[in-house]
Amino acid sequence: MNTTQLAKYLPILSWGRDYTRAALSNDLMAALIVTIMLIPQSLAYALLAGLPAEAGLYASIVPILLYTVFGTSNALAVGPVAVVSLMTAAALSNIVEQGTMGYAIAALSLAGLSGVMLLAMGLFRLGFIANFLSHPVIAGFITASGIIIAASQLKHILGIDAHGHNLLDLVMSLFSHVSQMNWITAVIGVLATGFLFWVRKGLKPLLTRLGLGAGLTGVLVKTGPVFVVVATTGAVWGLGLADKRVQIVGEVPQSLPPFTLPSLSTELLGQLLLPAFLISIIGFVESISVAQTLAAKKRQRIDPDQELIGLGAANIGASLTGGFPVTGGFSRSVVNFDAGAATPAAGAFTAIGLAIAALALTPLIYFLPKATLAATIIVAVVSLVDFSILKRSWGYSKADFAAVLATILITLAIGVEAGVSTGVGLSILLHLYKSSKPHIAEVGQVPGTEHYRNILRHEVITDPTVLTLRVDESLYFANARFLEDKIQARVAGDTGIRHVILQCSAINEIDLSALESLEAINERLREMDVQLHLSEVKGPVMDRLKRAHFLSELTGKVFLSQFEGASFLKPKTAA
Repeated sequence: MNTTQLAKYLPILSWGRDYTRAALSNDLMAALIVTIMLIPQSLAYALLAGLPAEAGLYASIVPILLYTVFGTSNALAVGPVAVVSLMTAAALSNIVEQGTMGYAIAALSLAGLSGVMLLAMGLFRLGFIANFLSHPVIAGFITASGIIIAASQLKHILGIDAHGHNLLDLVMSLFSHVSQMNWITAVIGVLATGFLFWVRKGLKPLLTRLGLGAGLTGVLVKTGPVFVVVATTGAVWGLGLADKRVQIVGEVPQSLPPFTLPSLSTELLGQLLLPAFLISIIGFVESISVAQTLAAKKRQRIDPDQELIGLGAANIGASLTGGFPVTGGFSRSVVNFDAGAATPAAGAFTAIGLAIAALALTPLIYFLPKATLAATIIVAVVSLVDFSILKRSWGYSKADFAAVLATILITLAIGVEAGVSTGVGLSILLHLYKSSKPHIAEVGQVPGTEHYRNILRHEVITDPTVLTLRVDESLYFANARFLEDKIQARVAGDTGIRHVILQCSAINEIDLSALESLEAINERLREMDVQLHLSEVKGPVMDRLKRAHFLSELTGKVFLSQFEGASFLKPKTAA
């Protein structure tokens, strides 16, 4: 394998060869800003996943380094994200008790299994699997997940014990334990949440009015969570609030990510198989959408299959270094992009910054209240909630609306796995239903042109002896019989018809079932003394029809255009 071929699987060999001092400067600045942002965020997402806080830091170091080597995006920042962390907690809580060693090992196994799946999909170029998740379903799932995540953090905001992985269970648990509320924790949580919301909306205009430059303003806005962390940690330490039942992070190991091994138990891996697959697909879709959006702004190209390899390597790395499933995060990637990241090396420098934090700063967060981390999560996930998708889908497609609504309701009522599975299943079923009854238009010639349009929409010229039907869908097993019935009913009801032309301009594929239906249509029309013709058949479809010997049995002809067919048949029908 030469260097060019190797660079296909190791993109670092391509961009690393031309790395400049200017790129280094931009990457270092971006890494500094992202590192400051990621420290509280990583800790928070670890708690969301049901793991010790340090797991968030560990999951943000080696995975980023591996993505730097194998990934293709200059701006994508890999690590724990809200939705995947929630899915991790939902998957593991059904198998292992939270807070046990088995839970942490199961998280490693989930990351490893997800990594192997992503890697395999990348090597075998199976990225198209993610296309089975329609955008409306993804939007509905993420909206519902954002609500569940925010609700799940209220227990930390209020300082009570509550559990559940769907909205109904969470709400019932919160109400049943609300009498246990710690007022000091609640004050910290509410103030932290309010301040973070204000930072997002009000700090930038304030700093701009004060005359600060755009660059400095952007940095200060992004470091808002760090200020809250410092302020609340100092308050808990200085006022001795830990002795008043304020829940704190506690001792975090002062070390680099340890070497860990996931479990190879077939029983455990079997239980994690479906959750790992769903996490892989959801994570990939989220990651690739972010990467492509940011790349488009600089006219850069993202290779989806290589992204699968990069994310697969990152998750395998997480499983070997005390982490949990990771993917490309929207907020951190946008911050990375806005901060000027020029190459994937920015991610490597971020990893170094987080490693330094894991070694030197962890003692400082001993008194960090969990309410602060909960506030960080709530503010981060609010942007995920988008109910406008319901209005848009209702106005555009009732079928898409049904899929979105079902995904949201099932996710909220039952859980994330059931929600996304329902959404995917319903999307596929609705697609099959819609394509099983394709739009079939009877067309005629637009006067003075060679164009043929629907007789119900346009003033057109028709020949009573020639029936022209345009099928606006590929033909396959689900809709082949529908076409048979349509032609049979139309011809049987009009004895003057002597020719049927199928205009195939919208047909991209004809499977074996549809081929057999065409053969049956051809034979039935022959018995009625009606010829079957085809027009505007696409090359690949024509090749298959030739290989199947259908054209030799066709009673009529194949025309290059609909106009040619109609012109050819005119003198025949006049005679």
